Amino acid sequence: MTPGPFTSTEPDVVVIGGGPAGSTVAALLADKGHDVVLFEKAHHPRFHIGESLLPMNMPLFDRLGVRTEVEAIGIAKHGAEFVSPWHDHTSHFFFGEAMDKSFPYAVHVRRSEFDELLFRHAARRGARTFEGQRVMGVDMDAGKGADKRALVKIKAEDGSETSWRPRFVIDASGRDTVLSNQFDAKQRNRKHASAALFGHFANAERRPGRYEGNISLFWFDHGWFWYIPLKDGTVSVGAVASPAYFKRRKGTLEEFLMETIALAPKLAARLKNATLMEGATTTGNYAYDSKFCRGDRFMMVGDAYAFVDPMFSSGVYLAMNSAFESAAAADLWLRGEMKEAEKAFRRFDKVMKHGPKMFSWFIYRITSPAIRRLFMNPRNIWRMQEALLSILAGDLFRNTPIGPRFWGFKITYYVSCIGILPQAIKTWAWRRRNLKESLEAAKT
Repeated sequence: MTPGPFTSTEPDVVVIGGGPAGSTVAALLADKGHDVVLFEKAHHPRFHIGESLLPMNMPLFDRLGVRTEVEAIGIAKHGAEFVSPWHDHTSHFFFGEAMDKSFPYAVHVRRSEFDELLFRHAARRGARTFEGQRVMGVDMDAGKGADKRALVKIKAEDGSETSWRPRFVIDASGRDTVLSNQFDAKQRNRKHASAALFGHFANAERRPGRYEGNISLFWFDHGWFWYIPLKDGTVSVGAVASPAYFKRRKGTLEEFLMETIALAPKLAARLKNATLMEGATTTGNYAYDSKFCRGDRFMMVGDAYAFVDPMFSSGVYLAMNSAFESAAAADLWLRGEMKEAEKAFRRFDKVMKHGPKMFSWFIYRITSPAIRRLFMNPRNIWRMQEALLSILAGDLFRNTPIGPRFWGFKITYYVSCIGILPQAIKTWAWRRRNLKESLEAAKT
């Protein structure tokens, strides 16, 4: 625990989860003078996937006051490259060519270092931080009278239990989705199903110069791979495919990862002299959301509300952005400025739905031949490529005029589908079949 001026078990806010969303909202609210208690079930540093950030993370780091620290542990990511086995060239995109040229790069980070950095920052800002303490349950209706307080029950690693009575609860528990599960609000995304298998490699081939830190995305018959260079010289490599594909595994995770990599010859060539470190890891179906993201005296931020797919590295950015929005609303509510708070809550609702929706359109179609064709042969007609880059950079919540050009890109995509109709229908049927199998398997 980090010592501070507050000692009561009746804080203003309990934040569940010490990842990027939880640590960010805890730091922001503590900096406003609120008594904030932050619980993390593990101990930092702890492993987490999702090392690639977006350019629009950078102004959030500025506002949080951690940009210099984050850049010190990261490697610059100026753009992305797309590699297709059905094309004889590589397609490069640079964030500096987006509609707003002010955010030309992001960084890749080891999440164990990054998450701990944000967690310690929250403590420095005044949050009371606890590690190795799991939230066992939240009773939002435990309080009575005018000063309603929730009851949050905590269990430490040594088995001891404590109870806390906050005025407000923010769920940043990530894929644990504590409140969404408790309220029976979690629902599988019926439009998309994916799972991942990943590992870290030493001595993998890296691009020279400016390209070194760029993320690479490799398509293969069953999905796609990420290839993320890290500052320590290692590379994070992961396969994302339908859960039905992963059911084919017969050997170890490590063997299956290498077998899957072999299905993408251009990726395998990059890894021909590489060594898999610390084994392989898998995670189940990514896609879910919740029926709501807030209620009376509580909010869900980041992955505690929804997650679709890691295709465009949106997870950390959407989590941190939602933390900023939730902090603004919670601060007003805690200060009793109810009229302004309600406006902020409504904005939070819109932000939470808008971000995943924008990325989802691409993610649902990423295996489509028409999308591959557009990504592998980009054209900046009516600034549509710039708009696409703006979306990939995370520029979703400002006044950048993306909307009309995004619709133009959609129309171009649908026209392309008509041009390759038999192949498009085959791909659509394949996706539907995999999705149905995944949903049926989830019921058993």
